[in-house]
Amino acid sequence: MPSVISSDEWDLPRLKASIVFEDDYQNLAPDDQDTEFFDVKFYPYSDVTHDSVFAAVSKKHVVIYRLSTKINPPYELVQLFRDDDKDALNCSCTWTKDPETEVPYLCVAGKDAKIKVYDVVQGKLVKVLIGHGGEINDLATCPTNFLLIASASEDTTVRIWSLDPAHSQQPCVCLLAGEGHSSGLLTVAYHNSGRYILSAGHDNVICLWTLPNLPPKSNGKNPPTPIVIHYPHFFTSEVHSGIVDCVAFFGDLILSRACHEDIIVLWRIEGFSSHDLPPEMSEAPTTSDTERLTRSAFAPATASACPPQYTRLLEFWTPNCGHQFYLRFKLFHDKDKHPVLAFGNAKATIFFWDLARLGDYHKFISEVRDPDRDKAQPIYRPGWLTSGQHRHKGDAISKLKDAASDRESVVSGRTGSVDVETQVDTNTNYPQESLEHWELKYDMTRVDEPIRAHAQSGISAKDFVGRQVAWSASGEWCVVVGSKNLAGILQRWYKKDRTDDKEKKLAKTPLAEGSTEPV
Repeated sequence: MPSVISSDEWDLPRLKASIVFEDDYQNLAPDDQDTEFFDVKFYPYSDVTHDSVFAAVSKKHVVIYRLSTKINPPYELVQLFRDDDKDALNCSCTWTKDPETEVPYLCVAGKDAKIKVYDVVQGKLVKVLIGHGGEINDLATCPTNFLLIASASEDTTVRIWSLDPAHSQQPCVCLLAGEGHSSGLLTVAYHNSGRYILSAGHDNVICLWTLPNLPPKSNGKNPPTPIVIHYPHFFTSEVHSGIVDCVAFFGDLILSRACHEDIIVLWRIEGFSSHDLPPEMSEAPTTSDTERLTRSAFAPATASACPPQYTRLLEFWTPNCGHQFYLRFKLFHDKDKHPVLAFGNAKATIFFWDLARLGDYHKFISEVRDPDRDKAQPIYRPGWLTSGQHRHKGDAISKLKDAASDRESVVSGRTGSVDVETQVDTNTNYPQESLEHWELKYDMTRVDEPIRAHAQSGISAKDFVGRQVAWSASGEWCVVVGSKNLAGILQRWYKKDRTDDKEKKLAKTPLAEGSTEPV
């Protein structure tokens, strides 16, 4: 018998406030009508008991905000930079730290192909990394070594940079290039082990690369040259049919999306396990068979037998994205909390999926359908299931449960839009309409039917395009940035006695002064 779950465990974010930045056209081209924010990241290295801090990046500006439940509105501008370089139009950022003092650093990049490293406390530029031959569209920090930064560029390559003083003469320590991509890259992501990289972009291709050991420390006047990886250990152009603008690991599984498809796909590289020894560079498949759309070192295809090299597991429905690309989801993944997927579309809506609910729903519906169940005993229905024939396909279910291969996740769930406890049902003749509604949102066995959002939140600005979503380290705060010079601040687990008017307070922040003014 399941125990009654605390309502907070299943809470999903709701809109708390919005920050609107004034347009600043003096640094933009005359035909540029929107100082759009393209990226947002929370500082990941502070204690979860401290106030959360996030950075948001527009073409010419970087803003740093602190979030707190003790102030109203719940945000405070703490730093602002303006990039006055003529060719700078920034679109990506990632956090790191000074290797000696651990002062927070923010790396910012974009059109000018430079990675600029800022001291956030002093608000000054401390380092510039140069090497890419085209616009940099994404940055990521290694989860096991904050001194390693990955960058994805229009020049079709991923570069790994080291901020370690030992590599100061040659900060680019690894180059992922050659036979991976044929067009510009839009997204890059680290595996939680720090050993693998995903990349994707305009060529519809997703690659998985195995990172080598770093080159030795600089020895005098001749620093070691970057290690060049020519072939990824996995390559596919079959998962998506459009431009792939966001990829991420979920344990050893992969989440990805492409424009025009209106879905996020959860899939698996067959044979890949981060618990195995990393494959040797020589094991990477070459391009000798150019007609093969998927090439893998983990489940190699042979002439006599072609085992599946990847498997689609689930799809999540993201309607109203239209022709837009560079829309990025974000997964909150913590071993002690439910994994929650968030995404903003092109019509001012933020979607949330509590992935723990999928397993909880499967257990519930399996009990309802069990022909040997004692009908005299009540059914304990999750509170978020408010009042087709279910097909058991254990493969997809077991693989989702295995998703947190290096971060075991809680597998059970509930929502934040209502405060309801587990229901005790003696009558399990649920209306067919309810069963169909539940299946659309929680049934993992219908692989070809995208799962509808478990909760959604609207942004007040019409046709707001959500470019990037970010989660605080604790999972309490969620921020989405995008068009209309807007950032939406969403929160969960806050006190329920506050009025909606206060929660949705809208403020306007002039970029030049950094002050706040209610609308």
